[in-house]
Amino acid sequence: MNTLILTSEDVRALPASERVGLVYPWFDEPDAARLAKTVVSAEAAGVRQFWSTQGPVQDTVTALAAAATHTKDIRLGTAIIPSYTRHPLTMAAQALALDDLAPGRLRLGIGSSHRPIIEGTYGIEMVKPLEYLREYIQIVRAALWKGKVNHKGKFFTVNATLPRIAQIPLLTSALRENAFKQAGEIADGALCWNCPVSYLLKIGVPALRASAQRHGRPVPPLIAHVMTGVSEDRSAVISATRARIETIGYGNLPFYASMFADAGYPVGPNGALSDDLIGSLVISGSAASITEHFKELLTSGVDELMVQLISVKQAESELNQLMQLIGRL
Repeated sequence: MNTLILTSEDVRALPASERVGLVYPWFDEPDAARLAKTVVSAEAAGVRQFWSTQGPVQDTVTALAAAATHTKDIRLGTAIIPSYTRHPLTMAAQALALDDLAPGRLRLGIGSSHRPIIEGTYGIEMVKPLEYLREYIQIVRAALWKGKVNHKGKFFTVNATLPRIAQIPLLTSALRENAFKQAGEIADGALCWNCPVSYLLKIGVPALRASAQRHGRPVPPLIAHVMTGVSEDRSAVISATRARIETIGYGNLPFYASMFADAGYPVGPNGALSDDLIGSLVISGSAASITEHFKELLTSGVDELMVQLISVKQAESELNQLMQLIGRL
């Protein structure tokens, strides 16, 4: 069994250093060579988990495979791969190849993405995304864990045998309550992106736990995305966070707008986000205060953190500081 297949209880027994990972914003810097270099630096700093995002027309798995050949034991995670943009057998084959290069180090995060991307960019109709994701995960799990798929469902008909098995953890994205419930039923972890922690504790965690228990499964870990500014200039951090979020346009993505409203931060006209919402998504301060904040989050009910740098002045220096901070937890 892959040692990365851990329950929420398993994860909470680990030291903080094993529960906090670094995020590489692939959609901002789609450079595989730079990603690989960042993974090498993160491992040297003592970071135990490295996550990479996935842009609409980018290939995170290939970039992480390149990084795997230059590193030894840092864990690698995708957060997340859109399910609609590649066939589940293709996804399984890519994951299997990466596992060959880095045995037992991959955590495969998969999600539905968003209608403007799937329909607007790819021209693929996005119908019943949670149902689609459920069937997708079923196929990928059979392919990787059993080495054989014989599936005829609503969205896919698949009959294939893979050359070997790899019990790679399959994590799913979770924004709203039904997604947390589904993660509790079918996934090895729930990945949450740009969710206020108060929302996760009030809605996400209870839904995840209740669903897992209802389906007779151990509760999978919840991994929360946390933006972090290595700066004591709070106003500058807030400004930089707003610029990043608004550049990507989260306020205009329906799934996010609904989640923000559920969290108590309704989106304004033209996707406008309140100062209170922005502040809820980012932490900042001295190295000591950030470290303390991470530890507080890990005792609040969140199992793991995916930490993304919000740069204020000098990105490379601040990223190095953040790596060192995580490595010393």
